[in-house]
Amino acid sequence: MAQRMITMGGAPEGFDARLVLNEVQKSGGPVLHVARDDKRMEAMRAALAFYGPDMPVFVFPGWDCLPYDRVSPNADIAAARMAALAALVHQMPKEFVLLTTLNGATQRVPSRDVLQEAAFSAQVGRRINEKELRNFLVRMGFVQTPTVMEPGDYAIRGGIIDVFPPGQSGPVRMDLFGDGLDGARRFDPATQRTIEKLDLVELAPVSEVILDEAAITRFRQNYRIEFGAAGTDDPLYEAVSAGRKHQGIEHWLPFFHIKLETLFDYLPQATVTLDHQVTPARLSRWETIEDQYENRKIAMQTKGRIDSVYKPAPPGLLYLDDASWEQALGEQRVIQLHPLPQASGPGVVDSGGRIGRNFSPERQMESVSLFKSLAEHVKAKLLDGPVVVASYSEGARERLTGLIEDEGLSEVIPIPNGTRIGKSGLHLAVWALEHGFTSPEMTVIAEQDVLGDRLIRAPRKRRKAENFLTETQSLGAGDLVVHVDHGIGRFLGLEVVTAAGAAHECILLQYAEDSKLYLPVENIELLSKYGHDEGLLDRLGGGAWQAKKAKLKERIREMADRLIRVAAERELRKAPVLDPPPGSWDAFSARFPYQETDDQLRAIGDVVDDITSGRPMDRLICGDVGFGKTEVAMRAAFVAAMSGVQVAIVAPTTLLARQHYASFAERFRGFPLEVRQLSRFVSAKDAQATRDGISRGTVDIVIGTHALLAKSIRFKDLGLLIIDEEQHFGVGHKERLKQMRTDIHVLTLTATPIPRTLQLSLSGVRDLSIIGTPPVDRLAIRTYVSEFDTVTIREALLREHYRGGQSFYVVPRVSDLPEIEAFLKEQMPELTYIVAHGQLAAGDLDERMNAFYDGKYDVLLATTIVESGLDIPTANTMVVHRADMFGLSQLYQIRGRVGRSKTRAYAYLTTKPRAKLTVAAEKRLRVLGSLDTLGAGFTLASQDLDIRGAGNLLGEEQSGQMRDVGYELYQSMLQEAIAKIQSGEMEGLSEADDQWAPQINLGVPVLIPEDFVPDLDVRLGLYRRLSSLTSKVELEGFAAELIDRFGKLPKEVNTLMLVVRIKAMCKRAGIAKLDGGPKGATIQFHNDKFASPTGLVEFIQSQNGQAKVKDNKIVVQRDWRSDGDKIKGAFAIAKELAEKVVAAKKKKKTSV
Repeated sequence: MAQRMITMGGAPEGFDARLVLNEVQKSGGPVLHVARDDKRMEAMRAALAFYGPDMPVFVFPGWDCLPYDRVSPNADIAAARMAALAALVHQMPKEFVLLTTLNGATQRVPSRDVLQEAAFSAQVGRRINEKELRNFLVRMGFVQTPTVMEPGDYAIRGGIIDVFPPGQSGPVRMDLFGDGLDGARRFDPATQRTIEKLDLVELAPVSEVILDEAAITRFRQNYRIEFGAAGTDDPLYEAVSAGRKHQGIEHWLPFFHIKLETLFDYLPQATVTLDHQVTPARLSRWETIEDQYENRKIAMQTKGRIDSVYKPAPPGLLYLDDASWEQALGEQRVIQLHPLPQASGPGVVDSGGRIGRNFSPERQMESVSLFKSLAEHVKAKLLDGPVVVASYSEGARERLTGLIEDEGLSEVIPIPNGTRIGKSGLHLAVWALEHGFTSPEMTVIAEQDVLGDRLIRAPRKRRKAENFLTETQSLGAGDLVVHVDHGIGRFLGLEVVTAAGAAHECILLQYAEDSKLYLPVENIELLSKYGHDEGLLDRLGGGAWQAKKAKLKERIREMADRLIRVAAERELRKAPVLDPPPGSWDAFSARFPYQETDDQLRAIGDVVDDITSGRPMDRLICGDVGFGKTEVAMRAAFVAAMSGVQVAIVAPTTLLARQHYASFAERFRGFPLEVRQLSRFVSAKDAQATRDGISRGTVDIVIGTHALLAKSIRFKDLGLLIIDEEQHFGVGHKERLKQMRTDIHVLTLTATPIPRTLQLSLSGVRDLSIIGTPPVDRLAIRTYVSEFDTVTIREALLREHYRGGQSFYVVPRVSDLPEIEAFLKEQMPELTYIVAHGQLAAGDLDERMNAFYDGKYDVLLATTIVESGLDIPTANTMVVHRADMFGLSQLYQIRGRVGRSKTRAYAYLTTKPRAKLTVAAEKRLRVLGSLDTLGAGFTLASQDLDIRGAGNLLGEEQSGQMRDVGYELYQSMLQEAIAKIQSGEMEGLSEADDQWAPQINLGVPVLIPEDFVPDLDVRLGLYRRLSSLTSKVELEGFAAELIDRFGKLPKEVNTLMLVVRIKAMCKRAGIAKLDGGPKGATIQFHNDKFASPTGLVEFIQSQNGQAKVKDNKIVVQRDWRSDGDKIKGAFAIAKELAEKVVAAKKKKKTSV
């Protein structure tokens, strides 16, 4: 019997993975590794991939919520846990590593018998019981949705069932025919298109709570035994009794199962390796669990509480205390790893690894070259064996290669993983290692040891933010829309109208005086959202709308003209060409502690190109809060300052100016550049010195508030102006900025651009760079949406306080502040708080914000004022009161205030207990909860643009016109005008107008039948997409997608596609109306004009007397018996006329 408990010293992080793999090989069986937390688990996974790329590694994550929380663990995590357990029960290789965290290992899980029964598999070509499948999905915790987007969703559309099972592989689509499984395939949730075919479908539960009859009865009995008869106000008990999943139901897991087991029961033969410090962490976790249980029990008994009831299950049922942990480990061989060598004794082994050298002393010294000392260290170590330098990313590896070769180390070998290491030599690998180490066989140096903290982990698969946004943009009944020809109406829904004996789906719009308009679905592109919730409906057929539009067109034309002039002048002006010395640029870039994202590199590239081009730059950089816009600014400033011109950086508040100054001073240390700041917080003496330096030219970079724009400041040679968070500057300030110099480079940074700025960039007058990808995994902010709950909030704020951090508490209105103040005083007397809102005097507000920034208070209780650009790295918890009262981008901006550093940030969006939310609010919160991916800020800003509308683009002239016509239409009219001026067609704008759509009536059924696509939103979205397709290729792609998603196309849908093609042809030919019947067609042109009169004469002559002109219409006689003939014939006529137009245009071009 080998010794059961072994302590293995000399196992620094990174080297521990090698030891785990050794253990697998030695024992010939699996190893279960328990990491301290998810970050350590991720590091272990990376290290295992480096050492043993072929070793199967499975992950069993812990819950990402607190014990006794009101929220359930994240759906992805619950699903991954169940997938891992199902795999352990069913089939596993002989040797593998299972990684879990301390939280995952100390929590009981459903027993093996449950998982053995809870699997469903179906083979293609075999019989399948559809009713059983549906029951299985409901019982296993799947949720029915119209479109399957996330793990745990399923959708049933006639004979097609889509299911998104837990695990990494993606959703599955099953075709049932009768009672057999006709086909199965995997599809991509973003596009809903098939990726691969499958023969076998296997489903595991999504949730640890399995809601079948037996479990519900068991829960009700246990709940009553534990807490007595449930009252009427117990939402959990009500929900479970009705067989519904309740938010946070998993915390009562033991009540649903006959018995629970531990993870160790699943792997009775495995060796268990424990991360350093697991034991103390485990004991303290048990204490917090008991604490939270006590808190809940006390809260349950208090009278007059403001939240709904919460009855906690005893902790021992779900979590392992010390005794049960020892018992669970029972007979297994346990290895406790320790990074430092341990005193020798029985059961203690030294594996020979040591923690590597850290270069932080050299980093602090100005005089020592960092890379030189690295090179010397490497040379010394190469005598003992191979050396590996581990970088965080491909880009970092290339940069390091260059810097190392500059120091005279010639032979650098890039390697994909640890199996490729030779007997000697310097190797470079991509491996996100925290710290280097030396082991008997080699030396490993991590990038962090050399360059200081890197904040990077592998980017996760991002779910596309666009997906959520398309959902929230869809029209809902009652929304106001703008019809290009008839003005503002209210959208009431889709209705099938039977005309000329054929069914046709139409959009029903209501106008003033209750008149109704039916718009055929294929012309849906004539509608745009109005952008405001309230507005006057126009009268159908009244002249007011056309007059409004004509007036606006004139205004737009003038504006577009002026905009183009501004841009043209800029093209002609010259600015100095700035070019940095090459060696210092690399060294400066290497100091950046993150890996640049692609967008960021692109933005930096754009800016550098602009600066070196010799034309004044005017670029807007849009990036979400903390997405590295400042880095782009720093690099631009570096290039400019090293080229010998001055740089001014203007920020809206003293606080931001302070922050920028601190970060700039830190980055520019050791370069021959003078960085100064100018704001109210600088003493008068310093300020004067800075002013003199600016005018004498000794200050290279100056950072300040708009004090920099004062008349008294004279720059000696200003070359680059950087404006941060420009949405906070008034127009007056901007005019002053513009006057400063016409030929300096201007770089503007913003997170949510003012509509006007965004508009200027979208219409091509300014250059725009969007940084849309988050810096690689700043831990995504954990967002909880739940009812207001005193215990949760109290614990969240206290936990942040004991973690040494600060918190924000945001309320929607100033009138809500007193209520929350009272709550904080009464519930958390140990926390200090400060109140900030927009009605304070500016100076007072600034002082308060600065005091909070300096860490003098624990909680900042504020209105939405926090959304403006504050960056407080120590603040990582955010509570939003009545989150349903905020707009989407507001919530997003507010939430972006936390999660600025390496610690995990939490955002609690609370709603009023037991109050019904409006549909829109619920949708907003759902979108936000699921937008864990960072980087949707810009998309949201542009979506809010759709909701709110933009200002006038030229400055002081604000626009009421937009209110008149609705935002989207305004935007498209403006873009059209600009495009026309640019191509020189602007003279007769008021005549030409592209916003119309041909009407086509062929008496054939045109619709997507309801039984083919039952969900209204999905159907509307399909119509909207269809109307924008024109070419045959696009339509064929669309048809393929429909077949893939919904099954065989019904005849009506095929007809719809063909009608859309005819419509595109008619638009090209300028045909406004085409009516077809059994005897032929009548054609009416747009504005009763045809672009090529000679072509029209040719067309009529070529018809051999079958075509006549009658009251400005052309009548073409034909004999069309069937629907197919009508469609083919109409297409042929439209195509022939379109060809005449194209020919005429070509001729015109050649004659010019």
